[in-house]
Order: sequence, then structure tokens, then C-alpha cells
Amino acid sequence: MLPRLQRLEEVQKVVLEISKISASCSDVVAFLESVHQTIGRIMYAANFYVALFDQAHNSVRFVYQVDERDGPKDPGVEFTLDSPEESPTAWVILNCQPFVLTAEEDAARERELMKEWGSGSRAEHWMGYPLLDHQRRPLGAMVIQSYNKKFMFSAEDQGLFGLIASHVSVALQSLISVDRLEQAVSERTAMLEREIEERRKAETLQRVLYQIAELSVLASENSKRFARLHHIISQLVKVPNFMVALYHEESEEFSIEYFIDEMNANNVIERFPLGAGITSYVVKKRQAQLINRSRLDDLIAHHEIQVLGKIASYSWMGAPLLVDDRLYGVIIIQSYSPDLIYTQADLDLIAFVASHVAAALARIRADEDIHNAQVKLEQQNEILNQTLETLKSAQAELVSQEKLASLGGLVAGVAHEINTPLGICVTATSHMVEELMIMKRQLAEDQLTQDGLLEFIDIFDQSLRIMTTNSQRGAALVRSFKQVAVDQSSESIREFDLRVYLDEVLFSLQPKFKGKKIIVKVDCATGIPMQTYPGALSQVLTNMLTNSLMHGFEGRNKGHIDITAKLDDKLVTIIYSDDGIGMDGDALEKLFEPFFTTKRGQGGSGLGTHIVYNLVNGPLAGSIKATSSPGHGLQYQIRFPRRRVAPTVLI
Repeated sequence: MLPRLQRLEEVQKVVLEISKISASCSDVVAFLESVHQTIGRIMYAANFYVALFDQAHNSVRFVYQVDERDGPKDPGVEFTLDSPEESPTAWVILNCQPFVLTAEEDAARERELMKEWGSGSRAEHWMGYPLLDHQRRPLGAMVIQSYNKKFMFSAEDQGLFGLIASHVSVALQSLISVDRLEQAVSERTAMLEREIEERRKAETLQRVLYQIAELSVLASENSKRFARLHHIISQLVKVPNFMVALYHEESEEFSIEYFIDEMNANNVIERFPLGAGITSYVVKKRQAQLINRSRLDDLIAHHEIQVLGKIASYSWMGAPLLVDDRLYGVIIIQSYSPDLIYTQADLDLIAFVASHVAAALARIRADEDIHNAQVKLEQQNEILNQTLETLKSAQAELVSQEKLASLGGLVAGVAHEINTPLGICVTATSHMVEELMIMKRQLAEDQLTQDGLLEFIDIFDQSLRIMTTNSQRGAALVRSFKQVAVDQSSESIREFDLRVYLDEVLFSLQPKFKGKKIIVKVDCATGIPMQTYPGALSQVLTNMLTNSLMHGFEGRNKGHIDITAKLDDKLVTIIYSDDGIGMDGDALEKLFEPFFTTKRGQGGSGLGTHIVYNLVNGPLAGSIKATSSPGHGLQYQIRFPRRRVAPTVLI
């Protein structure tokens, strides 16, 4: 009885010791090592391991392992968790229950399953207990085993091991939380360090690109420019050996403008033709190339490159200087040291830089071309000055002819449009005269009946309605024509609030939208004071809305119209858009021409958008442009000054 009491007292000490260790220890491995030592005081514990379970990845890590026969697994490596039928450790973790196994039971189970159960050497006695959190979810498994039949675990050992496992579970929860927090902090720190490094690289690249852009103005000689380029690129990549060769298209040759080489400093060929060498290979491929020794041997073996002599470089990069498929030259970088091997990332960076260098060279060539062109222009100025007066007089004559042609077209269009309603009115009048003569004859001959009188009244009524409709249409055409040619100074300028006025115009146009599900949305801040021609703005909006209803929403009973207005410094921008049927490119080009309409004969006069154009460019002193495509609606952008000064009238 006394030894049992002594063992129970020792167990109590072990439990208290585990609690103290967990409170003072922050490292999981150190904690488990102390637990292993304390367990060894109350039972045989020569072979002991703890596997922690990651439910999110279905994996385990053997964070602590001491084994007499099998070597320990790497505690930092995650292993995919087996199924319960494949491993006793997995069985304990996934079933959240303890499991005790003898060597005979292990062998019998393998014979039953016809495959190996678990890994490692077979133990004479194996005992595993689950490590559970406070919600009974598995944290892992704690296992103790014996390879000697002299040391078998009794029922009391199993109970004590389970008791210790529960205390270890409580301690592990806090330690794992701390460990995960430290891991998260470590990962976040690493991520921030990567971000800082990426930002530093981006800033360096930005600075390099700015310096490359300055090459065309920093120096006038190529040697100085490319020495500066060598220094600039060295900020991104180690460049002990650097060459710039410019391409001469007329002779298909390269001239070496800058050359720095560790092994061939004094052996420089100033000019060489486009051939089959490694530099020419880059040019022919029209893209940057990274060539190490193995790839070079392969290219030579496939006769894609011909090399005279032996190339001593370990790593070689070449990038063509191309702008719009025009070749300006090539940049060559190479390393003679096995410690400096260029990567694909280095090649991508050099290719990117080469495109900007090519752009800088293109600017230099352009400046040279501009200078040469200026010389030629100065030589031609005298000839141009002699013909200037002739051109001015011819221009004035052409403008006058254009105005007359435009006026003739405008009058012809109006005449054509008015001809139809007037013709109908003439026909209706003739019909009414004929019917009146028939009635007068019947009345004189005393043959007029009540039915005849009623028929005459009905015909007269129909004819009057036809005449009224067509005369109103003719009058509308005349008014539209007068709006095109009206003297714009006749309208007065006044001050008004832009948003308030837009709302007033839309309110007055509400009858046009009756019976249609057309949603008009206005986005305009209040408090934008205007001093311009409100009548012109009202007419512009009216015509655009009318066109949307007649053309944009043809065959549709619903749609959206958006009107956005904002003040940008001293200019007002109005964007008007609908989601109607839109128009193709040919129709869009003729949109502002007078009498152009897609509804001729269906109520369209073709003057609406032309009036809009004249009002915007005339009284409002602004500009207008339209964009559209079939099925994507129509959009107008109008810009005009917020304030207009009334013209001075001299009396």
C-alpha cells in the first residue's frame, strides 16, 4: 500500500510541475521535453512523441520525438494525416479517443487489413492519448511506447498517462496560441520586409527610368550618354561588362558606341556586320535573350549561332533597342564569373529598361531629324512667303464660295421639307373647292339632301384637319429655319442657377414623356451661378431630349437619360447620354449637318442637332462632340464658359 501512496504523491507532483512549466515556458518543444522528463519519473518513458494536428490543412507535425530505434522526424515538416485505417496516431487524433496496442494485436490487425499499419519499428506495447481543446476538438496525440516486453504499461499506467495528457492539452492550447501568434507576427514581418524590398526596387526602377529619359539632354556625345546609361543600369543589376552597339540600317552594320569589358578592354572592333553571331541572334529574334553556356552549346549545335573562338562568359544577356519595330541597336551584358549568373528576372528587367533606352534614342534621332528639317524649312521659307498672299486671296474666295454653297443647301433643304406639307394643303384646298361647287350646284337645283349636307360637312372637317396639321408642320419648319439663321445677339444674357434652370427645363418638357417609362436623371450640384444665354441652353436640351425620344428610343417604351453637369474652373461641362439604339459611324459623321435625319417623311426635319451645334458654338461660345455606336446609345459632351459678356452695341 505504501509504494502505491508514494506513486500517487509523485503523480500529484508531476501534475503540479506540468502546470508550473506551462506557466513559465513559451516554447512548445521545451515544454514537451520537460513533460517527457516528468513522465519518466512515474513510468517507463524511453520512447515518447507528440504529434500536433492542423485541421485546416489535414496535416500533422511531430514537434517532439525521442525513440530508441527510429530517428526523429523533422519538427518543421508537415505530413498529410493518414486515415484511421492506416495509422494508430491518426486513429487517436480523428476519433478523439485513447488507443492501446500490443505487438500481437498490431500484427493481427496488419494481417486483417493486408497492409502495414503505421510506420516505424513495431513496439511491444503502444499507448496513445488524444490532446483535446476545451471544445473537445483534436489538438494532436501524445504517444508512449516500449520495445521491451519487460516494460509493459499497466491499467494504472494508462490512467495516469491519460490524466497527464489532459493537463498537457490545457497547457498546449495557450502555448499553441502564442506559437501561432508569433508565427503570424513572423509571417507579417517577412511580408512587410518583402513589400519594403519591392517598394525599394520600384523606387529604384522609377528613378532609373527618369534618368534614362534625361539621356537625350544630359550629354551630346554617345560615349558620355552610354557611360551614364551603364551607371544607371548598375543600380538595378551588377554589370561588370557592358556594351552598346547602334544599328545602321543602310549598311546593315553595328557600330560599338560604348564598351567596358574585364577581359578584352583593349581589343574592340569598332564596326561589325549583321551576321550569325550571338549579338546578331538577339537582333534577328527581336527580343531579349538570356544565354548560359549550356544554351549556347545547344544553339551552336543547331546552327542558330556561329561563334569564332571560345566564349569565356558564364552568363550573357542581350536586349534589342526597338521602337515600333524599328531597330536602333542592342545592349549586351555578360559575366565571366560563376558567382554572377543572371536570371530570367534580370532579363525581364533589362528588356524593360531597353525599351525605355530605345525610346530615348528615338527622341534623340527625332531631335536630329527636327534640326535637319528646320534647316530645310528655313531654305523653303522664302518660297512660302512669296506664295502666302496668293494663298490668302484664294482662301478668302474659297470661304466665300463655301458660305454661298452652304446657304444654297440650307435653302434647298428648307424648300424640300416645306414642299410636302404645302402640297398636301394645296390638294386638300382643291378638294374642298370641288366639294363646295358640287354642294352649291345641288343647292341651286334643290337637290341637296340632309345626307349630302352631312357628307359635305364631314369631308370639309377632314380636309380642315389635314390642312391644319400640315400648315402647323410647315410653320414649325419655318420656325426651325429661323432659329438656325436668327441673329444671336437678339437674345439677352441673364444670371441664373444652373441646377435650378435644368430642373425648370425638364419640368416644362414633362408632357413629352407622358405614357413612356423614360427615366431622366440629373447630376448637378446647386449653387453654380451662370451668366449666359438661358434660351440657348434651353433649346439645346429640348432638341437633345426630343431626338432621344424620336430616334434613340424608337420602338421602345422605356429607357434612361443621364444629364451630368459640373463646373471646372471657368468652364461648365454638360454630359448628356441615353441608352437608346445609337447610330453607326457614317450617321455619326453627319449628325450636325443641316437637314440630315434618319426620319425623313416620319416627322424628322433634320434641323435639331444642327441647331444644337449652332447654339453651342454661337451664343454659348462653347464646343460639342458626340460619341455613339449601334446598340450603345448616344452621348453628347458640351463645354462652354460660365460667364458671357454681352456684346457692345455702338449707337
